Amino acid sequence: MASGVTVNDEVIRVFNDMKVRKSSTQDEVKKRKKAVLFCLSDDKKTIIVEEGKQILVGDIGDTVEDPYASFVKLLPPNDCRYALYDATYETKESKKEDLVFLFWAPESAPLKSKMIYASSKDAIKKKFTGIKHEWQANGLDDIQDFRTLAEKLGGNTVVSLEGKQL
Repeated sequence: MASGVTVNDEVIRVFNDMKVRKSSTQDEVKKRKKAVLFCLSDDKKTIIVEEGKQILVGDIGDTVEDPYASFVKLLPPNDCRYALYDATYETKESKKEDLVFLFWAPESAPLKSKMIYASSKDAIKKKFTGIKHEWQANGLDDIQDFRTLAEKLGGNTVVSLEGKQL
């Protein structure tokens, strides 16, 4: 069931910037988003980039020690969100970077919020072409352990995630 919610152009721009990894200068790489959250506008009609809810590649090792743990902390405990996380991982064969689309719908979120976000998910997913990994999490237990993300990315073929051995 579609909700009639639209996706703000800024959301699409952020996705395209994260998806396309053209060779860049060090400064450009530092400004690249590692993770970003999207929410519904106040009138519940548009999916927008959530202000201040992002991690930049340049923050890692500076203000952000563990990018995945910091990403999990960005998620609100009592409301839904959509998110993109740029996962860097290694399989037994190669190093990889993939975008993960997350639908965050914690048990404690209001029912109305869960319904609107669930029915609007297709609107944002249609704009995010080429996403290989989609994940719905309903609480911290689903998402807190970075090994769960590694499992989503490639099961037992993943040997490290964000530089951490599994």
